[in-house]
Amino acid sequence: MPSQDFNDRMLSLGLARVSEAAALASATLIGRGDEKAADQAAVNAMREQLNKLDIAGVVVIGEGERDEAPMLFIGEEVGSGKGPGVDIALDPLEGTTLTAKDMPNALTVIAMGPRGSMLHAPDVYMDKLAIGPGFRDGVVTLDMSPAERVSALAAAKGCSTQDITVCVLERPRHEDTIAEIRSTGAAIRLITDGDVAGVMHCADAETTGIDMYMGSGGAPEGVLAAAALKCMGGQMYGRLLFRNDAERARASKAGITNFDRVYTRDDMVTSDVIFAATGVTDGSLLAGIKREPGFLTAETILMRSKTGSVRRMTYRNPI
Repeated sequence: MPSQDFNDRMLSLGLARVSEAAALASATLIGRGDEKAADQAAVNAMREQLNKLDIAGVVVIGEGERDEAPMLFIGEEVGSGKGPGVDIALDPLEGTTLTAKDMPNALTVIAMGPRGSMLHAPDVYMDKLAIGPGFRDGVVTLDMSPAERVSALAAAKGCSTQDITVCVLERPRHEDTIAEIRSTGAAIRLITDGDVAGVMHCADAETTGIDMYMGSGGAPEGVLAAAALKCMGGQMYGRLLFRNDAERARASKAGITNFDRVYTRDDMVTSDVIFAATGVTDGSLLAGIKREPGFLTAETILMRSKTGSVRRMTYRNPI
């Protein structure tokens, strides 16, 4: 195994390039109605750029198991092999449907940390709860009901429950949760896809207007969201949800023994990480790809948890 230290400062700009390349590659497919083609374009570009980095990288959160994904699969080795050993969590196109339909908040997302720093989350559902920075630990918990979480957060903020906005994925499985949240007088921002962005919104509530994220979604996306909050600040809790024995077997294969464990943000991402996301379609966090005469313009957010630094960068690419 490579012995070099994880040099997050030197690697961060390279990570931004990886995220940008994936977004620019999928840009031509915005609004074209072809989710698979948009995703494939992002995957190809992200992999090509990753392999230019001087890292000995292993994909721990990727496009799926080796037998499901031809590239950027879980366990795939990426990079030149000459640099530090790193874990990589990625979603080359978070919001394939959003991209195909030209709807808001499609992103390309990637996080990198030292080898062994990220939870190897199996491809199952995770019950998630997230809030932004500035609150005492445990002010809200997964053991609380949705209404109790809203009341507890309102009390901590010193506001009415009517001043709280919760982000929830619009799915039939969340109907009871949505009804209970609304019974408190709180508002709900429903999203059709893209729960990494949904969690990130909590960390910048003044800009996005979202105070809390809750509901179930993919466990791999939960680890990516935890990496973002590690950089932005905020609390996150996750508990794996299993629908059958096959999913439990998948978790066991990933090394998980306690199926009822509640993971905190720092359980999912145990070391300092770097995180980059580039807007594909316009959203609350990032502007989407803009086509101008002779140019494509992309906006990227690049963050380092070690320093808490957040950079917003605009990249103009001649076409």
